[in-house]
Amino acid sequence: QVQPVESGGGLVQAGGSLTLSCAASGRAFSGYAMGWFRQAPGKEREFVAYINWSGGRTYYADSVKGRFTISRDNAKNTVYLQMNSLKSEDTAVYYCAAGWRRVGALTPDEYEHWGQGTQVTVSS
Repeated sequence: QVQPVESGGGLVQAGGSLTLSCAASGRAFSGYAMGWFRQAPGKEREFVAYINWSGGRTYYADSVKGRFTISRDNAKNTVYLQMNSLKSEDTAVYYCAAGWRRVGALTPDEYEHWGQGTQVTVSS
């Protein structure tokens, strides 16, 4: 199994960019689909982006499509979330999750392993 650890969160102005990283310790990282989720105060955790085991297939929430890009480097056991044109409504704790061989996993319960989260705050 893998243990994801997120990094790269912080405070950024609206319109700015930020890149989150998720390093997954453990074996067989390339067998896991990876997802990014976020949770704002008082709201449920919501899907942001998905990438399959090879990096050949990605999905995005409508709210981030065209602004965020998910990618992975299996040689480094790392998945990234490039976030551009950030808005105040992107403010949340961002979580990285790993799901073994999941195809098109868009809901939290499809992922077995979760990181602790990293805070992203966008100031307007």
